Order: sequence, then C-alpha cells, then structure tokens
Amino acid sequence: MQQELQKIIINALREDIGDGDHSTLACVEPNAKGKAQLLVKENGILAGLDVAKAIYEIYDPQLRVNYFMKDGDLIQPGDIVLTVEGSSQSILSTERLVLNFMQRMSGIATQTRELVDLIEGTNTKLLDTRKTTPGVRLLEKWAVKIGGGHNHRIGLYDMIMLKDNHIDYAGGIREAMRKTLQYLNENQKDLKIEVEVRDFNELQEALEVGGFHRIMLDNFTPSELSEALKLIDNKFETEASGGITPETIRSYAETGVDYISVGMLTHAIKSLDLSLKAVPL
Repeated sequence: MQQELQKIIINALREDIGDGDHSTLACVEPNAKGKAQLLVKENGILAGLDVAKAIYEIYDPQLRVNYFMKDGDLIQPGDIVLTVEGSSQSILSTERLVLNFMQRMSGIATQTRELVDLIEGTNTKLLDTRKTTPGVRLLEKWAVKIGGGHNHRIGLYDMIMLKDNHIDYAGGIREAMRKTLQYLNENQKDLKIEVEVRDFNELQEALEVGGFHRIMLDNFTPSELSEALKLIDNKFETEASGGITPETIRSYAETGVDYISVGMLTHAIKSLDLSLKAVPL
C-alpha cells in the first residue's frame, strides 16, 4: 500500500508542478520560512491525514508538521487539523495537493458515515464499488473505510463478479458459471465468485447452478428482496445493489441482506471544504 501511495503522490506532484511552481518561485525567497494551518470550514468526517503526511515527507522531509486530529474524527468549522512549518516555498507548492486529496477523502468519509448511521442496528454492511476516480482508487476506498464502510473488490483481479453483460455474453448463468469454474481450475486460481441476478427467473437459475459465494440482487425492491432472501435461505452471501438511496437504504437493510453496495459513496460526492492559511511565525 505504501508503494502505491508513493506512486500516486509522485504522479500528482509531477502533474501539478511540472517544471516548477513559478508563482512561488517568482516571489518567495528560497530561504524564506513560513507556517500554515489547515482549517475546517464544514461539518463532516476527517480523512486523508496519512496522505498529507506522505506528501510532506516525499516533497520536503524538513517540514515540521503537528497533527491535532486524526482520521475518522468528527470535524466542524474552525477546527485546526494540523500546522506545517518550514520552507515557505515547500508549503505553497504542496498546498493544493494536500487539500485536494483531503477534501475529497473527507467528503467520501462523510457521505459513507451518513449511510452507515442510517443502517445502524442492522447486521447489513455497506460496500463501495469500482465507480472510482481512475488512478486514485486506493485513496477513495481508503476513505470509505475511514467513514465506517467496507471495501468490495479492489479491481478486476481480486474477485470474479459475473454481472449482467458477462452473463448475456456467456449465454446465461449456467454457462457463465461452467466456464468460470473451468477457468479457475485450469489457471489454478482461488477467487471468490459473485453472480448478479436481475429477476426471480435468474435467481432460480443461479440457485439451481450453485458453485458461487455471493448473489447480487440488482434493482430488487425491498419487498422483492425479502422474498428472494427466503428462497436463498442463507445458502449464499447476499448483496443488494442498484438505485439504493439514503431515503431507501434503511428499508433494504431491514430485510436482513448481508451487504448493500452503493456507487454514490465514491462517484457522487461533494468534497469537504478545507483550507490552508498562512499564520505568523
């Protein structure tokens, strides 16, 4: 994870700074020293402090950073998250990168916590999806965990998920499962299998075929989900997905489904408002 985080940060620094932070280089002396504090301007859940720490360590290890809060903390306007002191040029050149990552991660963590709170008291776990920003999935899924959610598969490589298009291309659930089990055997891979079903006919076919670990019930209503869970009878893990909103998530969780996956955790979030302001030494 540390290696992947380092790659993300180095690439982001290269993207932002290019051949130089010319605004800073033009008007701030190389030996100038400064101090800044990261301020909260909106209620939410804090996330991304470890990312900020890694940015400062990679860009300028001589910067001195004091942390007053931790990831997962409830924050409100006026809170001071950290102070950073040292080279004024380094503080300015890393300002936007630190804020961009922390604002987005805090937004994801905040939205995740809101949904987790809505299903509190049930046994259902909240999952994210692969609907993430390309190149920074690690950070966005990290933010989901900080907010109290759980990660679904990380990518296409760590789990087999037979969705609607796979099933249609393969010629149905039965054929998709036959080919999948053959593939795993021939390639000596041990991966969990999830099968998506869109209606009760597909659910019945999946139950007849078996061989997988989890059933995703896509776009089922809460009442349909309750009926489906009776048919499944705890033989497989269950997941509800598709069109689930903050207004309806509680009714889905109360059916007793094992997991609820929600794409909006990472693809439809509002970044939390944070700022970095210079303070006198």
